[in-house]
Amino acid sequence: MTPLRIAVVNWQCRDNPLAGGAEIHLHEIFGRLAAMGHEVVLLCGGWPGCPPRATLDGIEVHRVGTRQTFPFLARRYWHTHLVPRGFDVLVEDINKVPLFTPTWRAPKLVGLVPHLFGGTAFQELAAPLATAVWLSEKPLPWFYRGHAFEAISESTKEDLVQRGIAADRIRVIFPGIDSTHYTPDTTLRADRPVFAYLGRLKKYKGVDLVLRAFAACDVPEATLEIAGAGEFRGDLEQLAGTLGVTSRVRFLGRIDETEKCALLRRAWATVFASPKEGWGITNLEAAASGTPVIASNSPGIRESVKHGETGFLVTHGDVAAMAGCMRRLSGERTLVEHLGANARRFAEGFTWANAAKETEAHLREVVGREEGR
Repeated sequence: MTPLRIAVVNWQCRDNPLAGGAEIHLHEIFGRLAAMGHEVVLLCGGWPGCPPRATLDGIEVHRVGTRQTFPFLARRYWHTHLVPRGFDVLVEDINKVPLFTPTWRAPKLVGLVPHLFGGTAFQELAAPLATAVWLSEKPLPWFYRGHAFEAISESTKEDLVQRGIAADRIRVIFPGIDSTHYTPDTTLRADRPVFAYLGRLKKYKGVDLVLRAFAACDVPEATLEIAGAGEFRGDLEQLAGTLGVTSRVRFLGRIDETEKCALLRRAWATVFASPKEGWGITNLEAAASGTPVIASNSPGIRESVKHGETGFLVTHGDVAAMAGCMRRLSGERTLVEHLGANARRFAEGFTWANAAKETEAHLREVVGREEGR
């Protein structure tokens, strides 16, 4: 079959110091599409001192401006440098503030949506900025009407439908997990209960709820390890002191992949208390490592944990229930291993290869669709 010419636009690339799960998701899929012979060009923002051009696993990366200036420069760069190349389709990763690419007059357009902030923006940002983000999402049904969408979870699809996007325009393609990289090793499980949080230290992530639950579980021999960086760290360290658990909580900062794998293997469970996510890829990384997950029963997250089989889901904000799950696992090592084995089998059902193939099929369908929506 004829290779596709695919342009992708996102605020950041995988190598950006501020990159997160959305950038990993984008790279894993479109890097595989590039390896399959498709032409893939990523237009994204850069950071101070970064090279303006790069090739990452076959993806031709064009970096324009910075996080602050990218939305003001992207459209002009697209028309000046990329339109002449005659792409078949433009994929916008609608991961933060939408860029409203339907106004770019691309031949075909797909909106790739990990998740939308909605009201959760007010939990993280100052009121004026949160209002701007919230308002920027409101016009989506009008600007993107008639265009195709990809959502990474049923929860995200439901959110889009509630906002006015036609359900038949949305294809759900689940993310994958590298189950050869994230693998179990029960011999490395800590002798005493270790709970772990991995992710950015942002206010809206609910890490404070994890800390409160850990303090309330009242298991003196248990420890909590928090891996990740973010401006909320100082508040969390202060909260740990207020709760009287400073000596049993370790803030690891940003860790590399080797340290991450080691943490996932030694933990008795990872704990995640975000009110909303697109999917919860860290939960699948833990599952692939044979480690149970305790998480809020929130949109997106609930699809990456099977309650009672691979871990536990609790009502978001119910600190007592989360603490109860920690307490239960702390007293039942055999339950930890049983849930972990189930989690590994569950994770093996999600592969990046499948996600890439489904994405390729969807893009071909969109490109081949007749005009007249």
